[in-house]
Amino acid sequence: MKRERFGSRLGFILVSAGCAIGLGNVWKFPYICGEYGGAAFILIYLLFLLIVGIPVMVCEFAVGRGSKKSVAVAFEGLEPSGTSWHKLKYIGIFGCYLLMMFYTMVGSWLLYYCVRSLKGDFIGASPEMIGDAFTGMLSDLPTMIFWTVLICIIGFAVCMFGLKSGVERITKVMMAALLLIMVVLALRSVFLDGAAAGIRFYLVPDFHKMVESGIGNVVFAALSQAFFTLSIGIGAMLIFGSYLGHAHSLTGEAISITALDTFVALTAGFIIIPACFAYGIEPGAGPSLVFITLPNIFAQMQGGFIWSSLFFLFLTFAALSTIIAVFENIIAFDMDLFGWSRKKSVLVSAILIIILSMPAVLGYNVLSMIQPLGEGSTIMDLEDFIVSNNLLPLGSLGYVLFCTRKNGWGWDGFLREANTGNGISFPQGLRAYMAYGIPLIITVIYLKGYYDKFCQESPMVLGLWMAAAVVFLGFIFYCALAGKKAGK
Repeated sequence: MKRERFGSRLGFILVSAGCAIGLGNVWKFPYICGEYGGAAFILIYLLFLLIVGIPVMVCEFAVGRGSKKSVAVAFEGLEPSGTSWHKLKYIGIFGCYLLMMFYTMVGSWLLYYCVRSLKGDFIGASPEMIGDAFTGMLSDLPTMIFWTVLICIIGFAVCMFGLKSGVERITKVMMAALLLIMVVLALRSVFLDGAAAGIRFYLVPDFHKMVESGIGNVVFAALSQAFFTLSIGIGAMLIFGSYLGHAHSLTGEAISITALDTFVALTAGFIIIPACFAYGIEPGAGPSLVFITLPNIFAQMQGGFIWSSLFFLFLTFAALSTIIAVFENIIAFDMDLFGWSRKKSVLVSAILIIILSMPAVLGYNVLSMIQPLGEGSTIMDLEDFIVSNNLLPLGSLGYVLFCTRKNGWGWDGFLREANTGNGISFPQGLRAYMAYGIPLIITVIYLKGYYDKFCQESPMVLGLWMAAAVVFLGFIFYCALAGKKAGK
């Protein structure tokens, strides 16, 4: 079957950026930033994007373009015989499915709130009414199911039309609208009375706040956010590399996508944080910041109906761009593994994703007694933890080792693919840093993050979680060390 191609370089950048730009930028980033000290957190986050995020993205794109396949079979086409790199595909397959098991539900919340805002449901609502609206939505099982199914149908319908006619064309329109709406909302927010304090909080580092939160927690949150926001490590970016031609080198493309993703994340902060300060709201309020706090702010604004509608429309576009991109990845699994047509893969995948999304939906009502990560946690929290804190960093570690080890693709093979075409070349002198520096950074912070997250638990519980982390990490190094040295 002939491999599909993007219609333009701009299409590739916008679709890849659309995959990266999502709830990690506009749902998680502002409240994590607020929780961990504003600009102090941003500096660490930007550092990780530069020293880890971009190199890993280049590796993932290179594996995709070099194999011309999805992560389901990409390693088989590039690994030397007798090695075990192909087992890394399970991180990608499992990661994409697990991400969509909760991401579709949160995307459906945004779509639901967008429709309610357009209907004017929050005009004149009291803070209590707005809070009750969110908790009421979570407990209303038919409503949750309807909107989750609807957003799945929308995403798969776009993918049904193919790469160029569906994914690329629709994502271009959504991304253009998203960027325009964001700029308008940010300008509105920064000129509110009292917004100056929020801008200072956002732009002036407060290292004392970072120390209060725990430096290990802040560093781990920044690294996890860098992986989550770029969607690297589970093959979500690899698939778009497989659709890419050789006219341009991959480093410049990764920089462009990261820059666009970072612009959206920082602009989301300018929308949310100054508005929080202007209305005396805590910017580290957690996920409820988007669904309870901000509707309260919009209800107090002049013309709040317009700003609320635009805000949730922008959030819906951000979520949908990622959902469509990961759906395309899942569809490609079936096409590559089983030789299915796009239509058959779309239909089977749509049914499967809808069914797999139900545990997260039920976790807020029928299965709310299940609290896997402690009191107050939900099934979605567990799914998010597995993806954000495990599969994304561990998958990224796997790509880096595969592209640098002699029994993997090897440094020469990686550089040859990454530097083919016009544009910025990946520095050859970074071999030692790529082979040892990035794996060390990921390993140390990964284990430290586990310790920080569970250190308040009993010694037995902490020991079990740390043992699980070592097992997961051991799987990556097993794949890297098994087999003969065959590369250069």
